[in-house]
Amino acid sequence: MDFRLSDEQRRMVDTLRKFRRDVLEPNAITYLDGTFPHENMARLAELGILGMAVPQEYGGSGLGVLDTVLALEEIGKACYVTAMAALGEVGVQTRIISTFAPESLKRQYLPAIAEGKCILSICMTEPHAGTDVPAYRTNAEITGDRAVLKGTKTLISRADVADLFVVFTRVNGVPGAPGIGCALVPKGAPGLSSKAAFHTMGGEYLCEVLFEDCEIPAENVILKADGMKKLLERLQYAAVPERVDLPRPGRGRDRGIGEVPAPARGLRPSHRGLPGLAVEGGRHVHRRRGGAGAPLPRRGERRRVPDPALAAMAKIFCNEMGIRVTSEAVQIHGGYGFTDEFPVSRFFRGVRYGSLGGGTTETLRNLVGRRLVQDMDLATGVTGLGTF
Repeated sequence: MDFRLSDEQRRMVDTLRKFRRDVLEPNAITYLDGTFPHENMARLAELGILGMAVPQEYGGSGLGVLDTVLALEEIGKACYVTAMAALGEVGVQTRIISTFAPESLKRQYLPAIAEGKCILSICMTEPHAGTDVPAYRTNAEITGDRAVLKGTKTLISRADVADLFVVFTRVNGVPGAPGIGCALVPKGAPGLSSKAAFHTMGGEYLCEVLFEDCEIPAENVILKADGMKKLLERLQYAAVPERVDLPRPGRGRDRGIGEVPAPARGLRPSHRGLPGLAVEGGRHVHRRRGGAGAPLPRRGERRRVPDPALAAMAKIFCNEMGIRVTSEAVQIHGGYGFTDEFPVSRFFRGVRYGSLGGGTTETLRNLVGRRLVQDMDLATGVTGLGTF
């Protein structure tokens, strides 16, 4: 397996690294109050980043998962809030639209996403059910050429600024997993309302979204009954790790962290290099899981579906690694690490979301466990995924 980056990928990373240093790092602290980073998003659109998940025929670049990971990693080194906002445009929401929406809606929304003119909000969690998607109660009732949504979503990112809501919903009251589908609800739809209900430790707001006899065209229900499997396949593309490289400031802010003796950093000699090893290990796990970077298929081509167990393993490993590494970074900085002035405190708060959103770690461990037992060699007791 070759994990080396292409020349194009290296150029993209270099461009984003300069953008991070010149634009994101100086202003990252300003978004701790929940302000949405509109200016940063506009610049990312100019750089072509927001069109990464949009197929070329709709004005995007149609790049693969690895390219998305590389971009979000570089953005996340400076500003968690901007990284999460960008993830909303280059992740599962856009891929759902590009895969399942009718042609008229693709042409309406995908070019606007690539241009940074359509902020997306994915609506999954409900007050009584988070990861338990088959238990969702929000329902879209289709009658003729109209559909009416009723229900409540909670802990929803970007709902206070969104132009389009990608809603996991039951369709026509069909119970359980077979009844789960997806609807696109534009801002301003009758019966749609949202409010910023919770300010998070990462800086962004999470919202409650109400659908009170919310009426939309029937074609906006882009997945009807039995769409849950298809939706979860798209979610496998969203297992993006939130990680951070160890920051540089040392004693007196003028010495690199690697130049400070281990005892002065509160580290035993045996711990030297471990955070860096953990980050690099996370990169390899995630890149293997992504099949490194196959681009989005063109119309009529077969779409490669990621292995769900590999996606779950990558998400578990990278999320938990990020928590460990950022916690260590705070400790290394001592009291400074507890202040907003130093970015490590923001990284620590932001990375904590990874093991909660997009499938909790506990749920994913169950998935991995079932798969490892399924692929166990009964003669030796050795487990594996059957892909080596």
